[in-house]
Amino acid sequence: MFKNNSNQVRAGWIIFLAFLAMFIAQQIFAIPGGVLLAIADFPFQDGNYNMDIMATFDRHPWIFLLTQGGGTVGGMLATVLLWRFVNKGTLRELGFSGPLKDLGFGLLLGAVSIAVIFFILLASGNVDMVNSFTKPEFTVYSLSFLVLFILVGFFEEMFFRGYVMSTMERRGNPKWLIYVVSAVVFSLVHGTNPNVSLLGLVNIALVGILFAYMFDATKSLWLPIGYHITWNYFQGNVFGFAVSGTAPHGIYNVSIEDGNTWLTGGPFGLEGGLLATLLIILGFFGTRLYVRMKAE
Repeated sequence: MFKNNSNQVRAGWIIFLAFLAMFIAQQIFAIPGGVLLAIADFPFQDGNYNMDIMATFDRHPWIFLLTQGGGTVGGMLATVLLWRFVNKGTLRELGFSGPLKDLGFGLLLGAVSIAVIFFILLASGNVDMVNSFTKPEFTVYSLSFLVLFILVGFFEEMFFRGYVMSTMERRGNPKWLIYVVSAVVFSLVHGTNPNVSLLGLVNIALVGILFAYMFDATKSLWLPIGYHITWNYFQGNVFGFAVSGTAPHGIYNVSIEDGNTWLTGGPFGLEGGLLATLLIILGFFGTRLYVRMKAE
């Protein structure tokens, strides 16, 4: 039950224990932000205090960054330590290898994918712009969420692709199973997000398979990290859509009230729409083309 035919602890147990350790580390590293939030916001104002934690964080973007970003850093640190001392691997073996142009292509592909979805929705009348292209609204969120999404991109790819996939590969699991486990776990973790939808979870699993393919095809985390960062940032902080159900703070603001939910994704964000499904699939072709061009 606990060991495979080679007398090794099964990958599933290692990943499960790593997930627990990572989760605990996230909670510990998020504590300073939670304490600061209590100090900054818990004095009741006018006797009408809003106990909605996300609304509270919205009033304090830097505290939100300290809390969420701190938790993300904790998860990254736990992943690195587990990989080094439990898996006996190096950062290079975890996936930090290969040329940085992979990161650049990932950043470009993620940004272009979201931009294509946005312009299709705009041209088809499924979204309306609240402010024009000539009047972007830069706020503190434009910077704080850039930092946060960079951290999220690194952490989630380090764990769900680097750690999970490499651990399973070392135990001799078939490639299809490695892809599926990485993607399904990645999707399930997002299952507690606000306004979650079935199509949203399917798309997150699909993009998880895309990330797995990017990692496998390049033998590096740089490409999926880049795509992950700009996919999130352009969705929420450029074009103003919710990101996996979380509140948007875009430099452009859009209204989806008159749009088709199957296309816009509704309150869950673009990841809950069929256009995201299409662009994720096109991402496989873009990655394949890029890898072929690199090999020439």
